[in-house]
Parts: sequence; C-alpha cells; structure tokens
Amino acid sequence: MGIRVVVADDQELVRGGFSMILDAQPDIAVVAEAGDGAEAVAAVREHRPDLLLLDIRMPRMDGIAAARVVCEETDTKVLMLTTFDQDDYVYDALHAGASGFLLKDVRRDDLVQAVRVVAGGESLLAPSVTRRLIDDMVRRRARPPAPADGLDMLTARERETLELLGRGLSNAEIAATMVVSEHTVKTHVSNVLTKLGLRDRVQAVITAYETGLIQRA
Repeated sequence: MGIRVVVADDQELVRGGFSMILDAQPDIAVVAEAGDGAEAVAAVREHRPDLLLLDIRMPRMDGIAAARVVCEETDTKVLMLTTFDQDDYVYDALHAGASGFLLKDVRRDDLVQAVRVVAGGESLLAPSVTRRLIDDMVRRRARPPAPADGLDMLTARERETLELLGRGLSNAEIAATMVVSEHTVKTHVSNVLTKLGLRDRVQAVITAYETGLIQRA
C-alpha cells in the first residue's frame, strides 16, 4: 500500500500544487486537502493518513496546535511547511510532535523525497540542519535543563547514542564513532525512543538538549 497523505495549507494554489505533485507519484496518494488547522485535524481523524503535510500559519487553528492534536491522537507523521521568516515557530512545531519541516519554496523532487522519508519513520532534518536549528532554538528559549531522571533508564551505549543524535550525527556517523554496525545503532535508537516515550529522532535531539546531556555553547 502506498503512502496516504493529507495536504493542509490555507493558500489554495499552494495546496493544489503540492497535491498535484504528490498524487503524480506511483507510491503516494493524497486522500484529502484542508484549508485550515481544524479541517486538517478533521481530515486526519477521518482518513488516518500516513502523513500530514501541514502549513504552520493557518486560520481558525494554526499548524502547531493542529500538529499537537494529531500527534497526540494518532500515529500520523506530521511534516510542517514554513518560510525563512517563520523560523521562530520551528522549535514549537517540533515540540508539538512534528517529524521535520520543509520550506514552502521546496523543489518538486525534494518535496516527494521528504514525504517518503518522514512517512518511513525518519526525521527530515539533515545533520547539519539539526545542529544549527535545534541549538539556535534552544538557546533562544534560554530554558534551564529539564529533569534528566528519564535518562537513568538508558544503558551507557543508549545514552551515548542519544548524545550523538543530539549532536546531529547520522546513523552511519554514529556507527563509526561508536565502532559498531549501523544495525546496532538502529537498535540503540529504537531503544532510546521507546524508553523515553519519544516519537522520533527529532524529539530525541530536543531531549538531549533540554536534559542538559548536551551543553549549549
């Protein structure tokens, strides 16, 4: 079965353009469109898609609020749409449960690839983007470290894996650093997510920073 997608954007031309691009792919089907956050939540509840492509700024219910509801109620992955001047919202979107974000001027091929990556359970953020974005967003919030009690559940290797995730390393880079196979890294990542109750590696990156496992510069 292909990837089932709901596209939500208050601009009809943007929404229609994304839907047309995605629907043209043999492994992707757009099952519904939505013009605001409330419609997006309703569409997800009705169709239970694999992925929700969701604009951050929309009327009635904004994208962050909609993402929070969707991520709390369903297993649907959320991929946020943003622009350069909306970067302040990216951290909030990730906290709401989004698995990554795209700039609205994304190229056609990158849009399709992003949908496949996120629907497949990976985060969209490339390592370099993760390092720059998460560190910047956490610094702006200037939050004190959150309680790190949950980290006690992790083994030494899992804790090391979490730290390397937080530093933006890919699975291959983590494997090389820890001198283990990528399969072993995937197992460690899965254990980290399960033990800490996290949706994906983006949430793991945030946790690594907020618990003080990685110290901000």
